[in-house]
Amino acid sequence: MNIIGNIGNFHRKRIINMMKYRVEDLADRLMAGEALSREEYAFLIDCRTPETEAALAKEAAARRESIYGKKIFARGLIEISNCCRNDCYYCGIRRSNGRCERYRLMPEEILSCAVEGYELGFRTFVLQGGEDDYFTDEILCPLIRTLKERFPDCAVTLSLGERNRESYRRLFDAGADRYLLRHETASEAHYKKLHPAEMSFENRMRCLWDLKETGFQAGCGFMVGSPHQTSRELSEDLAFIAEFKPDMCGIGPFIPHRDTPFASEPAGTVGLTCFLLSVIRLIHPPVLLPATTALATLDPRGREKGILSGANVVMPNLSPENVRSKYDLYDHKAFTGMESARCLADLSGRMREIGCELAVDRGDVRKEV
Repeated sequence: MNIIGNIGNFHRKRIINMMKYRVEDLADRLMAGEALSREEYAFLIDCRTPETEAALAKEAAARRESIYGKKIFARGLIEISNCCRNDCYYCGIRRSNGRCERYRLMPEEILSCAVEGYELGFRTFVLQGGEDDYFTDEILCPLIRTLKERFPDCAVTLSLGERNRESYRRLFDAGADRYLLRHETASEAHYKKLHPAEMSFENRMRCLWDLKETGFQAGCGFMVGSPHQTSRELSEDLAFIAEFKPDMCGIGPFIPHRDTPFASEPAGTVGLTCFLLSVIRLIHPPVLLPATTALATLDPRGREKGILSGANVVMPNLSPENVRSKYDLYDHKAFTGMESARCLADLSGRMREIGCELAVDRGDVRKEV
C-alpha cells in the first residue's frame, strides 16, 4: 500500500510540474504577443498560479505604460435612466423588477451634469442607461449636438444598448465619439442562460459590428463569474476580443441582485477579474480598459488592483446625488469615496500611491508604439 501511495505521489507531482510548465509556456507566449487558441486560454485560466498572475500583471502594466504613459483616464459617468425594456436575468433594473424605483434624467438635467463635470476638468462624458424607449434619436441627437457645441474639446461616449444600424449612424453623425455595448458573453449557449428568449445573441453581435463599421470607437465587455460560466465561456470571450479588437473593453465581476432570478448565485472574484484584465491588455495592448465600480464594490482597493493589472480608465459618477442609488444594477454598489465626482482629489491621490497619474483629458485610444 505504501509503494502504491508513493507511486501515486510521484505521478501527482509530475503532473503538477507538467501543468506548471505548460502554464508558464502559455504565459510567455502571451507576453511575447502570440495569439492563443480557445483551449489554451481555458487551460491558462484553469491552471493559473500566483506567480503567473503576478508576471502577467507586471507585463500588462508595462505594455499599458509603453502606450499611454502613467496616465489613468477619468471619465465623467452620467447614468441617465434606469428604465429598461429588457428583462436580463442578472440585472437589478430589469423590466420585471417591480421594486426598482425608476427615474429618468431630462436633457437639461444631463447638460447640467456635464457643466459640473466640465468645471471639475472632465473632458469625456459617458451617458449610460437602460434601454429606455424615451431616448429616441429625436431626443438623443439634439442632446449630443448641444454637448459637442458647448464642450467642443470633449468626447461623448454612449452606453445605451441595442439599436438598429440607422440609429447608430444618426447618433454618430450627431457627434457621439464612442459607444460601449457589453456583449456579456461570446457563447450563444451561455447568452441564452442569461437572457430571456426575446433577446438575441445574434442581434447583440450584429450591433457590435455595426458600431465599428459606423465609425464609432466601439467597446464590448463581459461579466466575470456570471452564472453557468466556465473557463470555456471565458475563452470564447478572449477569442472574440482578439478578433473584434475593441477600442474599449469593460469587464467586471458578476455581483448578484436581490430581485433577480440569480439572487442566490455567488459573486465573481476580484482575483479572476484582474487576471483577465491582464490577459486582455496583452491580447490587445491599445485597448482602453476600465477598472470598474464592481471591483470597488467587492474590494475597497479593487480599482487600484485593476489598474495594477493593466486597466487604465476609471469612471467617477457625475449623476445627481438623488438618483445614484437608484441605478441599482447589483447589490451593495459602491456610492461613496471614489464614486463621487467631488472626491476626484481622493481618486487622484490613490492613483499617485500606485505610481500612476489621474488624467481628465479625452484620452482617445492610441496606436501601439
